[in-house]
Amino acid sequence: MAEPKPRDLAALLLTLTVVTGVVDAVSFLGLGRVFVANMTGNVVFLGFAAAGETTLSVLASLTAVLAFLGGALAGGRLARREDDYDALRLATAAQAALIAVAVVLSATLGSGTRLGSELLIVALGLAMGLQNAAVRRIGAPDLTTTVLTMTLTGFAADSKAAGGPGAHPLRKVAAVGAMLAGAFVGGLLQLHVAMWVALGLALVLVLGVLTVLQLGRRTAVSGGAP
Repeated sequence: MAEPKPRDLAALLLTLTVVTGVVDAVSFLGLGRVFVANMTGNVVFLGFAAAGETTLSVLASLTAVLAFLGGALAGGRLARREDDYDALRLATAAQAALIAVAVVLSATLGSGTRLGSELLIVALGLAMGLQNAAVRRIGAPDLTTTVLTMTLTGFAADSKAAGGPGAHPLRKVAAVGAMLAGAFVGGLLQLHVAMWVALGLALVLVLGVLTVLQLGRRTAVSGGAP
């Protein structure tokens, strides 16, 4: 598969960063103070819950971590069988299917029961683990799509003010803005509309990324045909 141009790839990864903000807004606000993409937060939450914080759920955080690991495992296997961008395409297709399942679950079973919440956490955790593994293979350090700590560190530590090269500052800012925008819109939809609508938005964005990747693959195949 022909590699996307750097600018096109950045746009795709920023779109997936928006997806992360949306689904973490849904999970934190609607599934009991748990993240499905930010595993650092879940590990910290496990510690808080073990210390006696009763508003946090050990089960929810542990479910999210295990589901994420399962998705990352599947994404890792894809990455080793295909080239970088085919791996991203296949992982994005699987991610779209899992988010579609989450949309159906949230619109029918809902999150009002423990079973409903756990099933949603599993579906979304698997989806975000897949995304992380595929993006990690590409190796764009400023656009990991789920973690901003190193992006913010790079923005400050690599800046010209710190004596660094100041490489890609706008891309780093865009990554932070994409996550913030996703969390804002996802939070609005979760709090004031419905969970399935917020997850539907995430699904539309993932399908958009998948469409671009699929079109790129078809172009590469047709271009290489005799």
